[in-house]
Amino acid sequence: MTNYPLDLLFKFSIVPQISVTDSSGQQIAYVKQKLFKLKEAISVFSDETQTNISFKIEADRVIDFSAKYNFYDSSGGNFGAVKRQGLKSILKAHYDIFDGNNESPTLDIQEENSLIRLADGCLNQIPIVGLFMGYFLNPTYIVTRPDGTPVMRLLKMPAFMEGKFQLQKLAEMDKAEEDRVLLSVVMMTLLERTRG
Repeated sequence: MTNYPLDLLFKFSIVPQISVTDSSGQQIAYVKQKLFKLKEAISVFSDETQTNISFKIEADRVIDFSAKYNFYDSSGGNFGAVKRQGLKSILKAHYDIFDGNNESPTLDIQEENSLIRLADGCLNQIPIVGLFMGYFLNPTYIVTRPDGTPVMRLLKMPAFMEGKFQLQKLAEMDKAEEDRVLLSVVMMTLLERTRG
């Protein structure tokens, strides 16, 4: 059983890396994005030693605004995916989460306030000012079921020159759903962190 909230901390390095810890401070995942790949490829390890791969995330096509990112478990089985909703995500991040059937979305991630994204994106373009915006403009994202029931919330925490997020559980979910949400949130933060 996972102890929520989870903290996601981007490590400051050339290769995007995220450490995921639970509320007791125990590391439950270590994420490493591969550089110089035409198609996104992300490995999710059980810890920072990077000896055991728990999951892989792979894009279904070369970098694209509306690519679908498939989730594979340690045995290579596909158990879900996340897809950015292209035009809907221009002003307000919007992603669909799919289960292993990949037919219709089972969960949805949306940014709660698009004005924060707009302000953050504009102010980050100003030298010096952009360095400090991570303390003041912090977006939140809500994960919901198709009927609108909120199940998790992702908060960007105040941080200087690094990304720090917290994932809060709002409703009961099974382990497979929790894993899909965590992988979706990881993929979303990797895509959104460069967009303001």
